[in-house]
Amino acid sequence: MFGFEDMWKFFFSLFLVLPLVTIIHQSGHLFFAKLLGCSVNIHIGTGKPLCKIGSFYIRKFYFFDGWCEYKALHQKKNSKMKKVLIFLGGSIFNLTTIILVNSLILQEFLNPNIYFYQFVYFSVYYVFFSLFPTEYVNGCPSDGKAVLNIIFNKPLEKDPY
Repeated sequence: MFGFEDMWKFFFSLFLVLPLVTIIHQSGHLFFAKLLGCSVNIHIGTGKPLCKIGSFYIRKFYFFDGWCEYKALHQKKNSKMKKVLIFLGGSIFNLTTIILVNSLILQEFLNPNIYFYQFVYFSVYYVFFSLFPTEYVNGCPSDGKAVLNIIFNKPLEKDPY
């Protein structure tokens, strides 16, 4: 049962764990984009930009959402596989951290606790909703929908690249 004494855990998760999972997810996109010669800006949160650190823009509501701004991904030299890897990069990083955290707990290097549970929970949440093939309210596709569009050569109503 969720009680008043659990509020600090909620706020810790909302303001630290979820943004960490978001940063890991967006870093996966950034990693594969850089690895494959593309340029990406990462936006953590929504609202006015507060600061820029490398390719990362931290926004006012840093704990709420995250997205990528792809540059030159649509050039002819960029193969389907390259684009698919970039879109799957966030989920690949989330899945990797899920496996890593669980392995470290199983090896008794980390002690199981609520924060690791929340980290894995939010990571699974991120993977599921990023791969679920849908379009968001702003017309941009989820990572899963973008991958399907790339594979089947379907034009996008709003181009995320």
